[in-house]
Amino acid sequence: MARYTQDKEELTEQKAKKFNLWLGMIGMFMMFAALSSGFIVYTAGGVDKGIKTLLPEAFIYSTVLIVLSSLTMQLAYVAARKTAFGRQKLLLMATIVLGLGFFAMQVHAWGVLSGRGVVFVNPNASQSFVYIFTGMHLAHIIAGILVLVRALAGRIRNIDQVRNVFRMDLAALFWHFLGILWIYIYVFLLLNQ
Repeated sequence: MARYTQDKEELTEQKAKKFNLWLGMIGMFMMFAALSSGFIVYTAGGVDKGIKTLLPEAFIYSTVLIVLSSLTMQLAYVAARKTAFGRQKLLLMATIVLGLGFFAMQVHAWGVLSGRGVVFVNPNASQSFVYIFTGMHLAHIIAGILVLVRALAGRIRNIDQVRNVFRMDLAALFWHFLGILWIYIYVFLLLNQ
């Protein structure tokens, strides 16, 4: 029988984990804000005025994939809360596949950039920032996919409902954050190409 209540110790532990997630996301936000600031200061110095190349179309497809994955993640979270476990598993798998598609599209975009002569180490450091922004985001996407896999594994192992919903809550929060972060990065890069 599934457990739908939790004791005080478990509640305290869950609050601590969620607080740590928020601290981590604030840290990630600050890191990308610092990268943005560094890019702006560097380009304002007059050495390189912007990226000086069009961003690959693959970034548009990446954006579509991350938005769709955010939708499937939210639907999986709702399914978990409604104890629609089959639907939750299916939607979590869809989110993972879309996340992997996002990853593949980003790597493809690097190939396109490299084919245009935009490489990580080059005289125009502004172009290097494209790799830094997208590479750092991809590192977090890998972490996000691992969180999604853990949530799926918990559902497959039939963990109790309290822990299931909590894992889904953390996974949804982190995945939505990564989606919003990508949209910020993409718009920032578009404005500076």
